[in-house]
Amino acid sequence: MAAIVFDFDGTLGNSLRGILETAHEVLRRMHWPAVDDQALIATIGLPLRENFTRGAGMNDEDADRATQMYREIFDTVGAPAIELFPGVRETLAELSRRGIPMAIASSRGQRSLEMLVRKLEIDSFIPPERCFGLEKAARPKPAPDLMYVILGSLGVRPEETLVVGDTVFDIEMGRNAGCHTCAVSYGNQSADILAGACPDYIIDDLRKLL
Repeated sequence: MAAIVFDFDGTLGNSLRGILETAHEVLRRMHWPAVDDQALIATIGLPLRENFTRGAGMNDEDADRATQMYREIFDTVGAPAIELFPGVRETLAELSRRGIPMAIASSRGQRSLEMLVRKLEIDSFIPPERCFGLEKAARPKPAPDLMYVILGSLGVRPEETLVVGDTVFDIEMGRNAGCHTCAVSYGNQSADILAGACPDYIIDDLRKLL
């Protein structure tokens, strides 16, 4: 592969606890009925707003308010709980040593994505200019738009690019763009669910990418 494009949440960053804690705090502040964790987890990988429309059953107006509140409190409520999955730093370091360009394709907002990449100290492997958040494309995952932007930025062809992610939305985005795909089963969706998206590979540890 000439380039590797990673998802962030559930692939590089173990952010589940931070996402859930922030979402539940938003619901509490809005006096919204409690929502089961699984309903929220099912929307991870989609734009944040869908956490509240699909996950919590909000109408558009309430979901917009919830999304804004989430972004306002995430840095203090959710971000401190986020850490790298085992093997991520070593894998990125080795891929960097081999001279393989890497990027991130995320449904997370651009500011938040860049902040977390710096906080987790992986910006030496994937610098901010190779971090592509929700605002960088017209349509979110699983549409291929974000991958088209990244392919153009890296100057690589789809058939020589590997997309790595933990949800069917990541795999479908990669396949829709004509890229090879690798699912990781340690994130937010199981290997059985991921298999339904027909990835080229499924691994249970990012170090197996090497």
